[in-house]
Amino acid sequence: MNKSLSEIIKNRKSVRAYLNKPVSNDLIKEMLSKASQAPSGGNLQPWEIYVINDKSMEDFLNFQKNWKGVEEPPYPIYPEKLKEPYRTSRNQMGEEMYSLLGIKREDKLGRMNQMLKNFDFFGAPTGLFCFVDKQMGLPQWSDLGMFLQTFMLLAVDSDLDTCAQESWSLKQNCVKTFLSAPDDSILFCGMAIGYADKNSKINELFTSRRPVDEWAKFY
Repeated sequence: MNKSLSEIIKNRKSVRAYLNKPVSNDLIKEMLSKASQAPSGGNLQPWEIYVINDKSMEDFLNFQKNWKGVEEPPYPIYPEKLKEPYRTSRNQMGEEMYSLLGIKREDKLGRMNQMLKNFDFFGAPTGLFCFVDKQMGLPQWSDLGMFLQTFMLLAVDSDLDTCAQESWSLKQNCVKTFLSAPDDSILFCGMAIGYADKNSKINELFTSRRPVDEWAKFY
């Protein structure tokens, strides 16, 4: 540990290949407890977290393979007709990733197979699902982001890696059924948690960020 905050922030990234190395529930619980200090309007603390690990991860992946239910995504992951500069940022990230993997634009099957790796947590031994009560509004959804970011930074500080996955919203009913989550909750995202496979090509990806001068104005 003993990393500076700036170093932790710089080193946090979405990891998409993991070692088969267990993560203890005690460590996850400790990080969740610390992450709960994240800002929360009115101290509502609207997050509802479910952790799957070890045997429960195996059970969930097996359950998912046999799931035949109808899926109803609770929200659009990206807005329709995404405008600039957001469209370019999203497309650039995808092109950088597929280029790194040697998957060409016309290789639709290759791209689909890579996308489907989301649904086994990219091989991570541990995962979490973040739910929010349907009663909550946009301010509380922003609280989820701050909580999850805090957790991901704590993971880096503990030599762990993560990947936040809104793609799990596409399998909300499957996840809710397995977890027996309440009907009045919405699945916001999942998250892969584990130790990065540093020999995997995809983990060389570091997405670029637009310069501060493009989106910040000083008066």
